[in-house]
Amino acid sequence: MASSKVGLAVGLLFLAAAAAILFFVFPIVGFEFSLAMILTSLILLGIYAILVTEVLHRMTLALFGAALTIVVGITVGLFPPEKTVEFVVEAIDFNTIGLLLGMMIIVGVIAETGVFQYAGIKAAKRAKGDIWKIMLLFSILTAVTSAFLDNVTTVLLMVPVTISIARVLNINPVPLIIAQALASNVGGTATLIGDPPNIMIASGAGLTFNDFILRLAPEIVVVFLISLLVMKVLFRNYLKQKPETVERLQELDENAELRDRSMIKKSLSVLLGVIVLFVFHGALNVEPSVIALAGAGFLLVITRATPEIALGHVAWTTLLFFAGLFVIVGGVEHAGVIEFLAGEAIEITGGEMIPTVLLMVWMSAFASAFIDNIPYTATMIPLVQSVSMDPVFAEQIARFVTNPLWWALAIGAGLGGNGTLVGASANLVSAGLSERMGYPITFKEFFRVGFPYMLVTTAIASMLLIAMMLFIPGF
Repeated sequence: MASSKVGLAVGLLFLAAAAAILFFVFPIVGFEFSLAMILTSLILLGIYAILVTEVLHRMTLALFGAALTIVVGITVGLFPPEKTVEFVVEAIDFNTIGLLLGMMIIVGVIAETGVFQYAGIKAAKRAKGDIWKIMLLFSILTAVTSAFLDNVTTVLLMVPVTISIARVLNINPVPLIIAQALASNVGGTATLIGDPPNIMIASGAGLTFNDFILRLAPEIVVVFLISLLVMKVLFRNYLKQKPETVERLQELDENAELRDRSMIKKSLSVLLGVIVLFVFHGALNVEPSVIALAGAGFLLVITRATPEIALGHVAWTTLLFFAGLFVIVGGVEHAGVIEFLAGEAIEITGGEMIPTVLLMVWMSAFASAFIDNIPYTATMIPLVQSVSMDPVFAEQIARFVTNPLWWALAIGAGLGGNGTLVGASANLVSAGLSERMGYPITFKEFFRVGFPYMLVTTAIASMLLIAMMLFIPGF
């Protein structure tokens, strides 16, 4: 209770300071903000401030912020009362929400088959009790799975398996869980469907599944392989352990975890079919959300899975958080704040592409480390769109097949989320599960490993991105 009060006090203090700057300092230095710009900015900054303190659940916070945005929008004349529903519908990105919902249902059905538990036990037995091999195999399994499902769902499924294995070996599971959270964020950055920020970027930018596979995945594979060496250095003391109960691990029967082999075949076949359709969704001119929702419906029919169980795996609070957040950002955009920030960004970098790309990567990385990367990405998408419409930038962007600023945002938001415990949803979900099972993860414990890991991976990724822009024709 005391920590909650302190967190709330810090959040309100930050909000008061932001209000003072917007109302009094900005006019002095020559920045002209309208009342609508100030109020919508304060709502967004207030959401950020209280979100970091975790005083309120983020879904509650987002829906409250959305309601405030609507009240402010009507009051200051951003839109008339009769246009409120139209504003909300336009602000919410239903493609992002539909894609997440469809994939959550598909993964929910697969989770009931026990295939993830099977894979975890199999990997641990293959490692034969070697802690580094267990960390390595679990990290690879988590990263690969995160790329083709989504990283939040992946850690939800993998953390309980990890804790079970650690208990058998009588070792502390926390370092293994942190390593998996880090790997899930890197792996999720590789594809359109791997990480919520990528889903949002793809929808906002009109990027296809293949765009991510061709332009981001190769880079992330290289980053991940190098990051494994970084992981070994950061966890070097933990990896010196020699478990004395390896025999108990070998006695585990992974086949006993497989509950319904017929359902496994059907669900994995549907998942593969959905991924294949993602590859061709650009040519088919069908949104990824439609493919995911159609795949979910088809899977429920052919497996006759109980809908209540499948829907139990859907993170409804996350989907509502997205909806509220989109409305808040929509208010900021309508007020003209995004356009103002875009102009300032162009002025800082002098309109040069490479400095702007580097600014986007590192600004996103540091911001996403301390602010959940989902609200950060939601705020930055309209900013990138606005910057990209500047004539100077538009001319430079025309040299590329896709806008490099989108890849800079994806890299910064995806890898930057590893910086702290609050930086990414996968981190918070991992920590929450771990604490519920008796192994709390502190902010300091995660930061000690996550922040240097974030710095190294972001540095490598930013250098690779610039190299690809300079030396790969048609990037």
